[in-house]
Amino acid sequence: MSCLGALAMPALAQDALSVDDLTEIFERQKQAFEEAETSGLGQTRGLKLITVQDVTAESAAPVVANTDPSAAPEPQQIAPEVATTAPELAAPTRDGQGVSITATSEGAPQRPADPNRPLLAAASDAPMVFGQLEPELQVNLHIEFGFDSAAIADDQAPKLQTVCTALLAADVDRIRIVGHTDSAGSDAYNEALSVLRAKEVARRLIEDCGLPPARLETVGMGERFPFNEADPRADENRRVEFQALS
Repeated sequence: MSCLGALAMPALAQDALSVDDLTEIFERQKQAFEEAETSGLGQTRGLKLITVQDVTAESAAPVVANTDPSAAPEPQQIAPEVATTAPELAAPTRDGQGVSITATSEGAPQRPADPNRPLLAAASDAPMVFGQLEPELQVNLHIEFGFDSAAIADDQAPKLQTVCTALLAADVDRIRIVGHTDSAGSDAYNEALSVLRAKEVARRLIEDCGLPPARLETVGMGERFPFNEADPRADENRRVEFQALS
């Protein structure tokens, strides 16, 4: 099936796309992101770059501690912490695939992004720039997670293997893994849930498929971007999306 057949395809049906289909879509995604960033308009056909507050993309690459004592930074005066009240996460609701988690939010002010940095590589304390792809350019998997855990069922491995093979074959360097939920439950719970799902998918791609961690980043969008806008609680809104950023 050609990737053109992915037009408006439900997320559940995208699980059946072949490696060749996915490879072609990933390369089209990469081209769209490059065009949107260089156009000066923040958008191109099939893609719009939008800012999202209070969301941070995290690299899947492990942080390597600096063991060279000569490279230790000079001591700095630490500013006193500003007390914030973190809302408690609502009790898990059955999102089809629930996870028991707790989360906090911080009210620290945000600095503007450095204008010399690419939009998609903004400073961690700046509003995140997210690529909102049209359905024909999206790659979504409906991955089954264990209830009350972030564990991926063993029978989901073939889906992940197909995506991983396509990512290894495609001419792409940087991949964003985006967790999405439906609208059941609180915003805070859904956002934290989507973060855990994205991270677990990244871990499986690294450990089981051999994708280099430095190529992956993860982010949770909660219920912000439903695939099925007409029915925010629809099954296809509970998905993991893959974006080839560069």
